[in-house]
Amino acid sequence: MTYPRISSFKTVEQFRARLTELQLELSVDDEIQTGAETVLSQSLVSKAGLIGNRFCILPMEGWDGTTDGKPTELTRRRWVNFGLSGAKLIWGGEAVAVRHDGRANPNQLLINEANLGDIEDLRQVLVATHAEHFDKVDDLCVGLQLTHSGRYARPNSKKTAEPRIAYRHPTLDPRLGIDDDSLLLSDDDLKQLIEDFVAACVLAQKAGFSWVDVKHCHGYLGHELLSGFDRPGEFGGSFENRTRFLRNIVAGIRAEAPGLEIGVRNSIFDFTPYEPEATEERIGKPSADAPYSYAFGGDGTGQGIDLAEPSKFVDLLEELHIDLLCTTCGSPYYNPHIQRPAIFPPSDGYQPPEDPLVGVHRQIAATAELKKRHPGMIVVGTGYSYLQEWLPNVGQAAVREGAVDSVGLGRMVLSYPELPADVLAGKTMARKKICRTFSDCTTAPRNGIVSGCYPLDPFYKAMPERDQLLALKAEQ
Repeated sequence: MTYPRISSFKTVEQFRARLTELQLELSVDDEIQTGAETVLSQSLVSKAGLIGNRFCILPMEGWDGTTDGKPTELTRRRWVNFGLSGAKLIWGGEAVAVRHDGRANPNQLLINEANLGDIEDLRQVLVATHAEHFDKVDDLCVGLQLTHSGRYARPNSKKTAEPRIAYRHPTLDPRLGIDDDSLLLSDDDLKQLIEDFVAACVLAQKAGFSWVDVKHCHGYLGHELLSGFDRPGEFGGSFENRTRFLRNIVAGIRAEAPGLEIGVRNSIFDFTPYEPEATEERIGKPSADAPYSYAFGGDGTGQGIDLAEPSKFVDLLEELHIDLLCTTCGSPYYNPHIQRPAIFPPSDGYQPPEDPLVGVHRQIAATAELKKRHPGMIVVGTGYSYLQEWLPNVGQAAVREGAVDSVGLGRMVLSYPELPADVLAGKTMARKKICRTFSDCTTAPRNGIVSGCYPLDPFYKAMPERDQLLALKAEQ
């Protein structure tokens, strides 16, 4: 099954025609405004600080730290690019593990006393780069994303999973070879992990970050706990119990790191896990039948959305005096087409079962509904990279209409870090830099190679790992 490529739409009318064909109500502005008082250049005021415009850099894992969790020159280069992007909100920059067993890969950054100076240096080089290219930094708001990868932990080997799980899952457990309860985190385990998160937050504050993201998305531990409807004990079952992990971390931060603000990146809905059909096309299909009872924000079918609990979750954030929410959905591990719409899937994925524009619209619409219910929350939206040339037109429309406060950029920044600065300056987007969702930035780490934009970034094009990646793809 093939879908029209975004690059084939040469005018906004052609792009709108495709949206109409798909019956998607997605606002698209004809022109991008420029100047100091335009929609995307407006500032926001958060408890975490002044945010100078409406672009946000989303957190990414580069698989390029040292085995003891320190950044390398490749990591540093990525943070330099964050600084020169022109975006004024840096959502975590990097997914940083709070302890060794929670690392998603053996080269993920790890925050501890030994690594603190190196992580502080990342923030400093980002800020220094931003100061070099833009007028001021007092409106640059930089946080650090803190995580435990839970079910998707691989702390010691790129090829060997060492999962720690919140509950037994009939579809996901077999994929990771989980066949007993030995990998379940007990209530006492979670209480210790809460202390580890709080200790990591104290260190993040020492490193100069004004806020931290307590990660609750993409199938990692915080997110999995939210769907622990059948988990017994203090951290499962009721909404109060399933949010105890977050509430207790926040209480610890308020006590041990006063003044450190908090954001939460949350998968606001989830679908059933998918798998490729056993055909030559390998189109994705659900791998679990309805009813599906493991989706936070799901409607029970595994294919629909119910925002009642996600909205209740945002109520909780507001009660906890948290005003930064980054919305996303699903997981890159088990249903990437809803989480990261792409025309070309990663090597271990499946061909998209729908036009990726449907996935983009789904995220934007769900985010808009939450924003409508919670107008006081600063909401960062995601899923925009697939829009390519039309990203600024849709992002501007979404901000203008109040559907979102900030446009989050992930994959796009790997190939085109200057996109926010170019858009805000009224420059024509550099077509040769625009992310085309080739998914090499995902295929590479899934095969033990550092992540980067191998097709479009000249730096990664010149690396020997590119030839290794091309050989791997040729074999598949």
